[in-house]
Amino acid sequence: MKPTLLILAAGMGSRYGGLKQLDAMGPSGEVVLDYSVFDAIRAGFGKVVFVIRRDFEELFRTQIGSKYAGRIEVDYAFQDLNDLPAGFSVPEGRTKPWGTAHALLAAASVVNEPFLMINADDFYGQDAFKKIAADLTQPRPSDGKSHWSMVGFYLKNTLSEHGSVSRGVCQCDANGMLNTVTEMTKIFKHGAGAENREVEGAHVPLTGDEVVSMNFFGFTPDIFTHLRQAFAAFLAERGAEIKSECYVPAEVNALIHAGKAEVRVLETTGKWFGVTYPEDKAEVVASICALIDAGEYPQSLWG
Repeated sequence: MKPTLLILAAGMGSRYGGLKQLDAMGPSGEVVLDYSVFDAIRAGFGKVVFVIRRDFEELFRTQIGSKYAGRIEVDYAFQDLNDLPAGFSVPEGRTKPWGTAHALLAAASVVNEPFLMINADDFYGQDAFKKIAADLTQPRPSDGKSHWSMVGFYLKNTLSEHGSVSRGVCQCDANGMLNTVTEMTKIFKHGAGAENREVEGAHVPLTGDEVVSMNFFGFTPDIFTHLRQAFAAFLAERGAEIKSECYVPAEVNALIHAGKAEVRVLETTGKWFGVTYPEDKAEVVASICALIDAGEYPQSLWG
């Protein structure tokens, strides 16, 4: 069974002020997620599912989804603020989405095979897709646990020249299995490495070779059962807050610690690109052009 690529894209309309403002990063007008779909197709994925909002469905189908017709099967899932388990409701004044765990749950009815979950506006590179595709097509042990995977990037390959970034720093055991993910919210590039400046006045040095999670997770469909339980527990504890969010990495971390899941970390030397700051765009464009010049991508993905 071919794996599915699941792209979290429900926030795109909000971030870009409408889909017509999607930033072209490639020389033929490609947006970042075009490169993810292209890499998934050549890595052997059989379907792409976009998690979006209903209010921009028509625009998304026309401007984004239509490009892939005849190249890969395309399906859609819809994240809705009001889509909550029985007994829960949206608190008055809340407009913020419920987070990536809620977005992932929206796709439960359309994903029945091993799948890769990614962010819509992150560039991950072909090596990451090849490694996760190879892993997703392997049989899983029958030991009562969930067996998942993720591609980890080296911190130095994910930094911005223009300010701090937040990263989930991974600790693994001797067999390459994830032990825990520690969120660091103020990592700055510093020389050949980096610094964590979360504590005021303290600059904690980082080598840059730390493995970090960039939301590139390989799951089997049993993740949905775990997340339904986790999301209900989250709502019971924090559902009355108007800005609380339930995140996939945090829930995966909790499942590992509870002994219910194992996550294999597949490391890549590839470089992650993303526009954390407006000034990052020029570097992303230049980096994609360099990959094209190196022969990793064609000048036009869909031409």
